[in-house]
Amino acid sequence: MSSIQVDIVSAEGEIFTGKASMVFAPGEMGEIGIAPRHAPLLTKLKPGEVRVQPSEGQEQFFYVTGGILEVQPTQVTVLADSALRAEDLDEDVALEAREKAREALEGKHGEIDIEQAQRDLVEAEARFRAAEKLKGRR
Repeated sequence: MSSIQVDIVSAEGEIFTGKASMVFAPGEMGEIGIAPRHAPLLTKLKPGEVRVQPSEGQEQFFYVTGGILEVQPTQVTVLADSALRAEDLDEDVALEAREKAREALEGKHGEIDIEQAQRDLVEAEARFRAAEKLKGRR
């Protein structure tokens, strides 16, 4: 079975490196599935889950807050703004962030930047959904 090299990095450092038979990522226009020998691609990532299916072993899950995805026929690179392994994603923290973002958007804490509050809410919602989804897989 053929494989593709996968590297997931963020400002904090390298999150994952290894071979995979398939990678799924939250592209700006929807979820992207990447197999070996995929056509070159460069796109923005939105907050969400990156899934890596290794050639052997168990599927691995990561949460990214956004970033850039570069695909070459033999390599996938995720340059994440911020990334967490599934086991490091805390559902309670995600729920609290979602509630704070909603309160900020409703203007409960004085003057706000509407665009920033909306971005914060989108990121918090994605984090919470990923935490809920991944909870059953741990």
